[in-house]
Amino acid sequence: MSNDSKRPALEPYKIDVPQGVLDDLKDRLKKTRFFDDLDNEEEYYGLSTAYLKPLVEYWADGFEWRAQEKRLNSYNQHKVEIDGAPVHFVHEHGKGPDTVPIMVLHGWPWPGEFSLPVVGPLTNPVAHGSDAADSFDVVVPNLPGFAWSTPLARGDLNYWKIADILHKLMTETLGYERYAVAGSDYGALVASALGHKYADSIIGLHYGHDLPPGMFGNERFWDLTDGAKIPEDATPDLRAGMENLVKTYVSHVTAHMLDASTLTHGLNDSPIGMLAWLLQRWKKWSDKNGDFEKAFPRDFVLTQATTFWVTESIGTSIRMYRNAVRYPWVPSHDRQPTVEPPAGFTFLLGDAYPPGVRTIEERIAAFESGPTRGAFNPINVNAHEKGGHFVHYENTEAFVTDLRATFRKLR
Repeated sequence: MSNDSKRPALEPYKIDVPQGVLDDLKDRLKKTRFFDDLDNEEEYYGLSTAYLKPLVEYWADGFEWRAQEKRLNSYNQHKVEIDGAPVHFVHEHGKGPDTVPIMVLHGWPWPGEFSLPVVGPLTNPVAHGSDAADSFDVVVPNLPGFAWSTPLARGDLNYWKIADILHKLMTETLGYERYAVAGSDYGALVASALGHKYADSIIGLHYGHDLPPGMFGNERFWDLTDGAKIPEDATPDLRAGMENLVKTYVSHVTAHMLDASTLTHGLNDSPIGMLAWLLQRWKKWSDKNGDFEKAFPRDFVLTQATTFWVTESIGTSIRMYRNAVRYPWVPSHDRQPTVEPPAGFTFLLGDAYPPGVRTIEERIAAFESGPTRGAFNPINVNAHEKGGHFVHYENTEAFVTDLRATFRKLR
């Protein structure tokens, strides 16, 4: 399934942030005006000054961006322009007899780096305890408007428009006739848009979240719960789960949908403001049963924050939400299921969704009897205890193992 002969020669890309940008960042951090965060020791009101201040001080006087830059540049990277949008991507060739090309898509607010842990196991399975027949050619783009896929000169992008761009990346730029796609969070929406419109080109799909195209098409597009109230007869587990779901996910969708640019003015000008907004999501969305600081070391967290800062991509990434409403997805056909290619799923129990789920069996059953099941063609559905929302990063082993199983049925 590999098409080496069709791949054009691409110029390598290296990340090289101007020193003046880094100096300006440190200067801003050192001038931070911390507020007196009264009565917030338990972070009842959100991320606390007590938690944030030591991290900001380390960002200003301990964090070494150049070391992280060198690490990121150890991957084979390119940057092209497609349909007026920059697309930065890592492209690593597989080591096996019949590699399958696969594009791995991230979500918000996790740049492509959250997916880089899957690159080694997928390209070189023998070195990671699997068979050479499981090898993939791996493409990990930053979605246009995120991280190094900037600066963005068009303000209309959303998940289905990005799908058109990334299809061209795989078929025209890289020369693959058919390819696989893996995606989670916003990347799952992109994957679904690809699977719907370009099914003939898609070998198969593997998801971290079951998000069909058309999401945010409801009347209350700013409300993930769509106005749903907790049932009066809800069990204690379900009630606690629904309350946690709201606390975890609802605020960012509402703000991004209703005040994207208003919010961005502050985040794009204040590194601590941007860090607080991002970090609250990483903390709240990660494994609810895990240890955040252990799973997300401060150098990793600050690498992501620095990436958003130096690329000024916080605003263009946020706008993707409202653009899903301003430019609604329109089906290309009325065949069923909506997303036709065979699909695998990896669900992690540490996520806040779905509420009230405690066991692996309950999580699989929630999908099989849930509202999204009919949109897909599932051939491999799994759930795992470890990990939260950031599937590729938090439980790489489970995601890779399940993905291999999905595509063993499709090679």
